[in-house]
Amino acid sequence: MIENKIPVLAIMRPESYREKSEAIARDCGFEPIYAPMIKLEGIKDEGFEPFVQRVINGTSDYVVFTSANGITFTLDKLTETEKENFISSLKKCRVIAIGPNTEKELIKIGIENSFLPADYSSEGIVEALCPEVKGKTVDLARSAFGAKVLIEGLEKCGATVYETHVYTLSIPEGAAQKELIERTLAGEVDAFAFTSSMMVRGFMRHAEKLGAGETIKETLSRAIVGAIGTPTGNTLKKHGVNANVIPDEFTFDALIKAMKKEL
Repeated sequence: MIENKIPVLAIMRPESYREKSEAIARDCGFEPIYAPMIKLEGIKDEGFEPFVQRVINGTSDYVVFTSANGITFTLDKLTETEKENFISSLKKCRVIAIGPNTEKELIKIGIENSFLPADYSSEGIVEALCPEVKGKTVDLARSAFGAKVLIEGLEKCGATVYETHVYTLSIPEGAAQKELIERTLAGEVDAFAFTSSMMVRGFMRHAEKLGAGETIKETLSRAIVGAIGTPTGNTLKKHGVNANVIPDEFTFDALIKAMKKEL
């Protein structure tokens, strides 16, 4: 229990999420410290044009988006005419959104009947689609760091799966990241919200750069450590850190609300 002060929460999401994330944190009674441990960059791999053609030609039975970013970075690469054709063709496919934020992004572009798995994760998508994808074509548009379990799981269920990388992730370097590690080591940060495995790796890499790879684990063991889902929790464990909060619903909002209960 943290008393007599507003608890400080480390938010490490990409810069584009800053305003919304800080608002959620403050609404839940936290004082946010923002230091992105992930940077998003659009890429166009050799599979992009064939992916767009499969959707427009109606060869894709399912199109899976595992983040709102996957949608944005896909559309960014298209001309206005291509975008219109692509979106109208998407409406004829079965479109899968990994969770509510991805669903909201789809609604913004006019896709109002996307399917959400009960469990907002790659495993949840495989479980939901497995009974119906045998002999079907499934397209995934996502980051270059997407979990292999999604492809392997759907292929085991008999689907032909195409993966297109529409963006990649890197670890930003700068004063904000260094300051977060220093304030963590000084015991000034009470809670940490980890929303991806890459974020965990970025945080740990910055700690190691300051020669604090081991010390940071001890510091985190005295704080509230939240992971957005089991894969992120497992990555923390591999780095010697236990997540004491993993919400039932894998969203940032649910994570911060669950962490608030631990105060």
